[in-house]
Amino acid sequence: MQENEKDKRLEKQLDFIREIDKEKEIFRQTYLADASRKENDAEHAWHMAIMTMLLSEYANEKIDVLKTVGMLLIHDIVEIDAGDTYAYDEAGKATQHEREQKAAERIYGLLPKEQGEPLLELWEEARFARTMDNIQPMLLNDASDGLSWREHSVKLSQILGRNKRTALGSEKIWDYAFNNILKKHVESGNIIDDEGVFSAEAGACAKASERNGR
Repeated sequence: MQENEKDKRLEKQLDFIREIDKEKEIFRQTYLADASRKENDAEHAWHMAIMTMLLSEYANEKIDVLKTVGMLLIHDIVEIDAGDTYAYDEAGKATQHEREQKAAERIYGLLPKEQGEPLLELWEEARFARTMDNIQPMLLNDASDGLSWREHSVKLSQILGRNKRTALGSEKIWDYAFNNILKKHVESGNIIDDEGVFSAEAGACAKASERNGR
């Protein structure tokens, strides 16, 4: 490779690096654990990458940790152009794929072709990566006493719909989240139990207690 070609390659790489700094300016609807402010996309990606390194042992099947971490670090870069689409914003989700695809092509196109194209392909997430993407905001909502759920009047049916494939990445982690996070926040009123899942469970327990007390 000629020296001028190396310079052009380096400039493209640095252009991409400078561009993705904008990810720090994209704020999500999920609050930090201390509820002091909402987290940004870069923080979200960092948190999920660490989670994957620590929790990969609970994946339903063995995963390539390094590849999955790479997926998580790049998957929200498209929101620099497309913006953050809130998980329960049905109108926003209708145009989300189109907006993000266009953004991916532009942003990854800043890189040399042999680097940009693999990253564009990696942008398609794996099962465990999706599990981390769904569980991480749930953990922060739990830590901030359901603040974002309360602000948006989130229903249990919405959460279950969003997480219908979460267990495909890790049944262990989904079971924990369902029984130790969602149940608690439905009972406290932070999540609206429109499905009646926990209400029915509580009713059954109450009837059992009555029978045992007789």
